[in-house]
Amino acid sequence: MNLFEPTHLLILLAVVLLLFGGKKIPELMRGVGQGVGELQKGLNEAKTKLTVTDQEPVQPNPAVEASKSTPVQSTTVETHV
Repeated sequence: MNLFEPTHLLILLAVVLLLFGGKKIPELMRGVGQGVGELQKGLNEAKTKLTVTDQEPVQPNPAVEASKSTPVQSTTVETHV
C-alpha cells in the first residue's frame, strides 16, 4: 500500500480544501515558500561562514605560547603543628 497513490492524494487534497478553503491555500503556500527560502538562506550563510573560517590561519596567542615555554616551579609549604 503506497501512501502516494492517486486516490490518496485526491482525498488529501479534498481534506485540505475543506479545512483551509480556497482563499487560504495560496497564503499558506506563500508562507511555506518563504519559510523554505529563509531556511536555505540560513544554510548558505552557515556554509559560507564555515568555509571562510576553515581557510583563515589561526594566529597563536603570544601570552599562551610564553606560558607554555616557561617552567612552572612548584612550592610546597610545610606546616608544623
